[in-house]
Amino acid sequence: MDHLSRRDFLNHAVRGVALAGLAGCAGPGTGLQGNLPAGGKRPNILFIMSDDHAAHALSCYGSRINKTPNLDRIAREGARFENCFVTNSICAPSRACILTGKYAHMNGLMTNRDTFDGNQQTFPKLLQKAGYHTAMIGKWHLKSSPTGFDYWTVLPGQGRYHDPRMIEMGEKTRLVGYTTDIITDKAIDYLETVRDRSKPFCMMVHHKAPHRRWEPDEKHASLFDGVKIPEPDTFNDDYTNRATPASRTTMTIEKHLTEKDVKGKPPEGLTPAERKSWHYQRYIKDYLRCVASVDDNVGRLLDYLKESGLEENTLVVYTSDQGFFLGDHGWYDKRFMYEHSLRMPLLVRYPGVVPAGTVNDEIVVNADFGPTFLALAGLSVPEDMQGRSMKPVLEGRTPRDWRESMYYHYYEYPAVHSVRRHYGLRTKRYKLIHFYHHMEQWELFDLKKDPDELNNVYADPAYADIVAKLKVELERKRRELRDDSAEGSLVTHPDFDRAYSVEIGKSPFGYEITSGSNGVAMKKTPTPFRKSVTFRCRLKTRRKDGTRNGLIAFGQDGDPEHLVKAGVYIGANNIVILHGRFGCREKDIVRKKVKFDKAGTFDVTVQVDLEKKTVTLEVGGTTLTGPLGRNWKEINYYGFFLHRTVTAFSQLQVVGS
Repeated sequence: MDHLSRRDFLNHAVRGVALAGLAGCAGPGTGLQGNLPAGGKRPNILFIMSDDHAAHALSCYGSRINKTPNLDRIAREGARFENCFVTNSICAPSRACILTGKYAHMNGLMTNRDTFDGNQQTFPKLLQKAGYHTAMIGKWHLKSSPTGFDYWTVLPGQGRYHDPRMIEMGEKTRLVGYTTDIITDKAIDYLETVRDRSKPFCMMVHHKAPHRRWEPDEKHASLFDGVKIPEPDTFNDDYTNRATPASRTTMTIEKHLTEKDVKGKPPEGLTPAERKSWHYQRYIKDYLRCVASVDDNVGRLLDYLKESGLEENTLVVYTSDQGFFLGDHGWYDKRFMYEHSLRMPLLVRYPGVVPAGTVNDEIVVNADFGPTFLALAGLSVPEDMQGRSMKPVLEGRTPRDWRESMYYHYYEYPAVHSVRRHYGLRTKRYKLIHFYHHMEQWELFDLKKDPDELNNVYADPAYADIVAKLKVELERKRRELRDDSAEGSLVTHPDFDRAYSVEIGKSPFGYEITSGSNGVAMKKTPTPFRKSVTFRCRLKTRRKDGTRNGLIAFGQDGDPEHLVKAGVYIGANNIVILHGRFGCREKDIVRKKVKFDKAGTFDVTVQVDLEKKTVTLEVGGTTLTGPLGRNWKEINYYGFFLHRTVTAFSQLQVVGS
């Protein structure tokens, strides 16, 4: 667990962690507990977070590909956490979780498309109320303006690597230079000239680097020139014996890095394997060059703390908003619950409290950060925060009831990189993952035997008891965290082979189907249709307002995102042929405006010619024809598609060959 002997640890604790009362530390109404380090002095808090910095790109975590001497210094003089995990591996949700101490389904920010509600409780607001001077500098990425900070200057959106625009206390500015340097300059200037020196400070310093598109500064531009970076052991993973989402992502080194990502075109005449390796070298070197700049600038901040006399009473934390794939499994980016995406680096230095050289393997999550800062400041942790204070863990006295598993939930699909929605549980040995959105697939990994997560043992009879126990624990976690946010779960119905995000009842026609977001009810054909097929049905909406639609869906596989849908948008007075999901790109839609009796009954016919690659839709005598838009050789599934509505359908009449 740590590199100190028990005797050395106890001696260190006696010298540095003598707890005292809080007389004179704060006025009434601050919520202080009287549980502070020596002398009752509240710590300054310096929280440094980079973006997409994988733990295996820090040398203190055993990196094979780079050195990070300044970050290693924090680990050497404090603690390194081996099992720190993100609860939703994507930028904005992780940031919201850190601020609020709540999981995404509770703080309302589940995807990068969402906007953070700045009116809610955050740990900076609670520190501010208790007498801290608070600051936020760097990448914010939450769309709304920062709240709870006495001073803030942030990058708009993702920000730029060079000559960035920033928003300082609501005023837009333009700066010249490299963003990682500028953010550090701003942080040092805050410590030197802006902060109220009569108060302890809490400063959050958020770097853009090493986020895509990995643009290094001039100082590090030639770092690694002439060096071949080793490829990961799983670089050529073929995703066999895994759930299907692993093979369907759009974040591979081989196919999905762009010319802007790798800063040019590969040489002519390369084999596919050589081209993939060329992409990797171009990507990973720029990524590591950006990391080197972060490391240098962390060193600048550490040096400033020492030179200014702030080092002894300042808690320093370094982390990243999540992990990242560095060619592992052939990928870049994050999102999956697999290890390189799930694991966050976490380094903590607090002289006199955290024993130097500690290596801790307790399971902690990003929701724990805020409660920890509050507890170290002597404040009560609000009951509605779902994270837990790591203060006793940092002090070397882990509670007996500390968590033995962590819970994860990823929501952003359909979206860039095509990682399917999933939730899961990780213990120190096992990981159980449930892909649930328009599919029903499970994975179980035995991390002791299979640390690279190459062998899904969910269906292995030898693990049946483990699966059963982990499912019980997974549901206990979901209840404890009050997470009922999973949409698109599998529905069982005798007339349909695949039904998701719907409720299927009876109507005078046949079925009454209620949809959530993008609901489908699909049946498999007895034999494939390879030439042509005609679908006919009657339908009638049951809703009186809002979205109303009734669409026939068909496809080569049963994946709802691959289906073609054709039918009626009753609310919009359109008949449509869609070659994508609801809300897809305009070029994927063929439509015609039609005046409807919205309370009426519609007769819908869809004809598909697989040889001519056309789709013809007829509704009440009006005809619409469009290209098939899919290079299918056969159709194997057909049924119904709805979006947030209730529609009655007759049974489908199907004729084809």
